[in-house]
Amino acid sequence: MNSLASFRPKSRIGTTSSSSSSFYARLLGSSIDASRTRSPANASDSLAVLSRCSSLVPARTLTGSSLFGFRNGSSASLSNLTGCGGNQGVARRFCSDAAAAERESMEYDVVIVGAGPAGLSAAIRLKQLCGEKGVDLSVCIVEKGAEVGAHIISGNVFEPRALDELLPEWKKEEVISSTHFPVDFMNSLPIDAPISVSVSSDKFWFLKKDRAFSLPSPFDNKNNYVISLSQLVRWLGSKAEEYGVEIYPGFAASEWIDLLSMLLYEAIKLAGRVTLFAEGCRGSLSEKIIKKYNLREKRNAQHQTYALGIKEVWEIDESKHQPGAVIHTLGWPLDQKTYGGSFLYHMSERQVAICLVVALNYKNPYLSPYDEFQKLKHHPAIKPILEDGTVVQYGARTLNEGGIQVSVCFLVFSWRSYYRVFGWLLKCTKNKGNTYGNEIRILGYGKSCIKHGTTDLHLIMGLFLEWPSVQYNSKSLASIKFSFTWIHSHILISFLPNSYLFRGKSPFTLKHGKPDHEATNVARSHSPIEYPKPDGVLSFDVPTSLHRSNTNHDHDQPAHLKLRDPEIPTKVNLPEYDGPESRYCPARVYEYVPEESGQLKLQINAQNCLHCKACDIKDPKQNIEWTVPEGGGGPGYSVM
Repeated sequence: MNSLASFRPKSRIGTTSSSSSSFYARLLGSSIDASRTRSPANASDSLAVLSRCSSLVPARTLTGSSLFGFRNGSSASLSNLTGCGGNQGVARRFCSDAAAAERESMEYDVVIVGAGPAGLSAAIRLKQLCGEKGVDLSVCIVEKGAEVGAHIISGNVFEPRALDELLPEWKKEEVISSTHFPVDFMNSLPIDAPISVSVSSDKFWFLKKDRAFSLPSPFDNKNNYVISLSQLVRWLGSKAEEYGVEIYPGFAASEWIDLLSMLLYEAIKLAGRVTLFAEGCRGSLSEKIIKKYNLREKRNAQHQTYALGIKEVWEIDESKHQPGAVIHTLGWPLDQKTYGGSFLYHMSERQVAICLVVALNYKNPYLSPYDEFQKLKHHPAIKPILEDGTVVQYGARTLNEGGIQVSVCFLVFSWRSYYRVFGWLLKCTKNKGNTYGNEIRILGYGKSCIKHGTTDLHLIMGLFLEWPSVQYNSKSLASIKFSFTWIHSHILISFLPNSYLFRGKSPFTLKHGKPDHEATNVARSHSPIEYPKPDGVLSFDVPTSLHRSNTNHDHDQPAHLKLRDPEIPTKVNLPEYDGPESRYCPARVYEYVPEESGQLKLQINAQNCLHCKACDIKDPKQNIEWTVPEGGGGPGYSVM
């Protein structure tokens, strides 16, 4: 590792650091005089370093959110930033376009949009390369959450090999933190890495309504850890600041302007030679750029497919707590035509994470992912674990499921010449959001193969149970009858050869079928689903859960959820689909309320928004546009 002597001291994430004082001084128009380390005087030297660093971030790196970037010669693309400054106390201001042209500009060598695992690990690696090359490039990260980690939610069974390469000292910090030293000495040490609970058991269940059948686990979680990703991201933020990365939470990049400038809250232009977009699943700026530059077409990529994860963290009785225990499930409460599954992870400090993931290509418009999750907690194999416990936090987020071979767009674009930046991707088939990057391709076809089947049960179980010459004779499965016809030919010709023979580099591929929003059937094709009322013990209504997410938006800000055509909800969605937006949203942002005339009208409760992006994906006519609200708004996750 290179010396940190030349870098700025770290500060607490979520508070103003010394490295960001000049930024806020300019933003507020104050006379604070704070210097900031600049890039080399010779700009060509900076760009030469960047162009040589094809390993700008390691190929084997933390995954979790898509990241791509571009370069524009001497000036790179930027976005309009809006925000209330998180905890910085910045008041909202508005000014004319004429005034915008005269704004002061702050220039960086690299601007990163999003302080998640992708953006932070990229910034850290870039600063490490700077130390190795003997140069100092200025790196800035803007984050729409009020604090770093506030919008981060994941499983999370963490595979640490990428972190071993990026920050190998994290294990030393863990050893030191477990040793007793004087308080003053401990306070002077780096913040402990929140990675301490190793996986102790790994179970895979197929759920029927009243039973759980054990199956061989397809996951290899040896030497992995059960963690909170929001906590890990906070720690990564502190490490990034140690390297001299400037992080500005509470500011949302909302508008991207012709590869020329990024406007910061109508007050300052933020410009960078290289810009990396690490917004996560369905990033609003990323989607605009993908369409404008035809990045899917450049790679002949298909449309992306998505799932919605709804998660709670519970605190349970110590006698039931098994630190490191991992359980994954398929089957109930979802029907056999809906792809999905759940997990239950025993974390540290008597905490348990439980989550239901539902693929958004489900057909029944009456299905409510939120209510399916409430049903899951009443299963006789899960209920005893949660009984007498309390919910600590609630949240939801969509995730990419399309696969690296099928749905990943061209990750890099440029105004003049291409510039290589590695991408961060969710490895669905290993059920890990943050893992070792070079394994993504090996299992990339698995999700696509599975979703092509009649049901998740047909295809996943088929991998274990009914190959032509193999039978699995577990007594626990004696009561379940399987048919070979459930195993579709595309598994035989694609999944197995691709995984084991071609190692993820198969010359053939699969098609997704319809995009998720087109998969929704009209209401007359299905019967309404009657969900049980919440009991207030294991299952809860939406307002109760929403309160546990710490979600907050200023009520007087412009609406960030927009209808492209305000007539579609009442003329199409309600009569044809019976108002599915009132069910697919896990925060009840959308509800139909009667007007004085008795007619129903769509009401949007934008202040409830969890930033999950389900509405932007699942609306049958793609009529809802999710745009970023003022920075600092949204959920406030701390243990997710």
